[in-house]
This record gives sequence, structure tokens and C-alpha cells, in this order.
Amino acid sequence: MRKKRVLLLSEGFGSGHTQAAYALAAGLRQLSPDVQTRVLELGKFLNPVLGPLIMSAYRKTVGKQPKLVGMMYRTNYKRSFNRFAQLAIHRIFYTQTEQVIQQLRPEIIVCTHPGPNTAVARLKRLGLDVPLYTLITDYDAHGTWASPEVNHYLVSTPVVKRKLMDRGIPSGRIEVTGIPVHPQFWESQDQVQARSGLGLRNLPTVLVMGGGWGLMEEEDELFTYMTRWREEVQLIFCTGTNEKSRESMLADERFNHPNIQVLGFTREISKLMDASDLLVTKPGGMTCTEGMSKGIPMLFYKPIPGQEEENLDYFVGSGFGEMLQSAATIDRWFQLIQEPYSSGRRRQRLQSKSSQQYDPQECPSAVLRLMR
Repeated sequence: MRKKRVLLLSEGFGSGHTQAAYALAAGLRQLSPDVQTRVLELGKFLNPVLGPLIMSAYRKTVGKQPKLVGMMYRTNYKRSFNRFAQLAIHRIFYTQTEQVIQQLRPEIIVCTHPGPNTAVARLKRLGLDVPLYTLITDYDAHGTWASPEVNHYLVSTPVVKRKLMDRGIPSGRIEVTGIPVHPQFWESQDQVQARSGLGLRNLPTVLVMGGGWGLMEEEDELFTYMTRWREEVQLIFCTGTNEKSRESMLADERFNHPNIQVLGFTREISKLMDASDLLVTKPGGMTCTEGMSKGIPMLFYKPIPGQEEENLDYFVGSGFGEMLQSAATIDRWFQLIQEPYSSGRRRQRLQSKSSQQYDPQECPSAVLRLMR
């Protein structure tokens, strides 16, 4: 019997969309050996020259002009792609999409970015007979996600479901599943064992992340201020794919200390979260969901205007973290995590809250149910 094929389509505008696709693919394979998955960043796959140039330009815009990104997000917040926009997107980026689908012959298509979602929706309107599921990878529902050709939406929270319903999407086509995380995050490891396995000291530990793109500035006064705690607190800075930022930090004597590690891209985030007492991060949907699944308290810094602000509001409002406002916030939290009893109790409370609000297996389980 041929394995059921799931095609997951994303784009690299930020790392969260593609991470969600890979996480869902891994979850599906974990729960069902009869499922075969394929993840594609569709625009980059179809346009190997133009695609990376567009991604690079977007990345620079996010880093240098975040307010412009926020303005664009809000300006088009309530708008779905109309047929003219769908045609333009198709001709510029996605002209070979139908051929890819015909070649891979998936039973279902799951889109984790509005671009491929729009391309597949257009093909369905023209006669493509493959179910389309849309996985919204933030804690908000921008209008560009919505399309009448989508068979089913997988969303993070009841609030996002309500926003889609307000746009006229029937309740029965929306399922609250949470954003999927890789099976590595489904369970937590003992903190002392996690530190030992990673070669870390058994000290109060803070994990600082700049997202997959490593949007972290070593000259940021709050990061340099954290190094004042390096005798009492172990600091792990993850710069993602931003090798320039990592090299700058390593060249700065303030970050050169036995209790400070500066990492680039790593696949050990799950273990690093297990080893840590506090996560300092930009409020990307994926990273925050991974942190929530681990029950680790979070401090959020410099949200990109738009969806990261919505993510911030959700996680702060739900009690999983707070905004990093000043050095005083750092002092308070770095002092709190040095109190083992209260720090342990806080982690237990957050893990309990997480288990009540979020099941990391629910999203892949929902897709498997829909495939039957």
C-alpha cells in the first residue's frame, strides 16, 4: 500500500513558517509511519535565483526598517488577496506550482505561509482536486491567510478562530490545534542532566535567542548589561544564522567568560530550554510556542511591529512571560532564578498551565484525523 503523501508548502520570510512545516512533518511521521512528508519553500524552490534575493531584501528591511514592515502588515490587515493579486503572485512566483503538485501527487497540501496558500487556492478554484489545509503560524489572523478555497484552518488559539469567523469563515472549517513543535519539544529532560549533556555548568541559566535569523545586536545595552551577571548566572546567546553577530560578540571581551557561550545555528534548542531557567527572546510564534511547551518563563524584547506584537500580547496576557523593559527587569529576573525553590515552583506552574492550554501533539493528530 502506498504511503499517504503530505506536501507542506512554506516560505522563508522569517524562519517560523518553515520551522512549523518541518515540525508538523516530524509530528506526522512520529504518530503515523504510513505518512510520507515533503517540505518545500515553494517560491525559493521554483525561483532559485530570484527567491533568495527577495528573502535577503526582506531580511534587511526587517532589521533596518521594522516600522515599515509593521505599516505594511496593518495596511493590508483585513484584506484577502483578490483575484488580480492572486494572478500576479502566480505569474511572478508560482507559475510551476501545478506541475510540482502533479509530480509529487500528495493526498493533502498544508500551507504554513500565505504565499503558497494563495497559489494553491487559485489552482483549486481552477479545478485542482487536492484538499488544502492552512496552518496559521502566529497568534493573529492576517487577512492574507483567508481564502474560500481552503478546506480547513489549523489555528493557535480560540481568539484566532474568532477572527477568522469574523471574516466569514464557518466555524466547522476552523480547528484550534496550537502551532506544532518538533517532537523533541514534546517532553522535557531533567535540568541537571540537560546541563551535563550540553557541557554546561550547573548554574542558574539564561538562554537568549534572536530568532532563526539571529536579529540580535551585541551592542544592545540590555545584552551587554546581562554580562554584568556572568559570575552568578550562566548566559547562552544563540545568534541563529547571523554569523556576523556571533563573530562580533566573540570579539567583545564582555562576552568572553567561562559562564558565557555564544552559539550560532544549533539543533539543540530543546535541550537548551530544558537546561535553562529563563528564556529571553523576540516574540516569534514558533520560539514562543516551543518555550510554552517547555514551561519556561520568557522575557520578550523588540517585537517586530505586526504579528510579533500580537504574539507578545498573547503570551504576556496568558502569564507565560513579560516585556523586557529595562535593566531593572533583568536584575529582578536574574535574582529570582537564583532562588532554586521559587524558580522550580514557577517552572512547575508554567508547565501545568501549558499542559492545560496546549497539547504539542494536537496539530499532527488533527491532520491525521482530517486525512481519514
